[in-house]
Amino acid sequence: MAQIPPFDAQQLTSIAKILADTVDGLTGSQIGYLLQDCKISDVTPDQTKWKRLFNAFVEFQNAREFGNHVVMFINKAMSPVQYTSSPQAFASRRDQLNAVLAFSAMSVGEDGKVRWARRATNLDDALQRANRLHAALVSRGVHQDILAYCKAELLQENYFHAVFEAMKSIAAKIRRTSGLATDGAELVNQAFGFGKEGNPILAINTLKTETDRGEQRGFANLLIGLFGTIRNPTAHNPKVEWPMAEQDALDILTMASLIHRKLDKAYRYSRETV
Repeated sequence: MAQIPPFDAQQLTSIAKILADTVDGLTGSQIGYLLQDCKISDVTPDQTKWKRLFNAFVEFQNAREFGNHVVMFINKAMSPVQYTSSPQAFASRRDQLNAVLAFSAMSVGEDGKVRWARRATNLDDALQRANRLHAALVSRGVHQDILAYCKAELLQENYFHAVFEAMKSIAAKIRRTSGLATDGAELVNQAFGFGKEGNPILAINTLKTETDRGEQRGFANLLIGLFGTIRNPTAHNPKVEWPMAEQDALDILTMASLIHRKLDKAYRYSRETV
């Protein structure tokens, strides 16, 4: 690649924070090795990881007035052979880098190499290009409520919190429609269950036949299962202890979309009608 103009301070900060993220980034020893391999001085080895990397980039760039060393570091850090056991980490890191590099008319390819690309002119453009998950959801025709609740998280491809927000959006819609104030399995049972009064508060069909009632019970069980397996773990466990892969997030958010469509058709059921 020809001589690359210097990156500005904001770009270098973003690149350093992505590559040296506290949870998902390079380790301190990896940073040290890659700096040495790129012949970049490790000027502040005792600083936090991202500041250490940022300072090394800035020192080198100020002395030479070009940004080739940053691209060289990214190329080495993104070598696919290092991600054979964690392809999701490669995909996530690559997309985050592309959101930043887009403003310099560059992108990281599937081979981990930085190359020239169309320049992004605004933040939405950069993030949209980096966000495969959002595009996949749109192509599936996912319910607008999912996109509305998860917009910020989806744009950052923060799968963990995107799924958490989607689950919260389901509970919020049930409370709004039913007038209840509870949560989780208790909310589902009160809203859709056949309790002491004999009929639910909300119905997804006419409940006139046993098949209708079976569908109602199945929907309630689906909701309880999702709250138990998805919402509760994301609510009580930190992101690092509950990893969320891109494909898992896509499947869960699609299921949440189906539930929203069912809830859109649900109505307040008169307990005296049966």
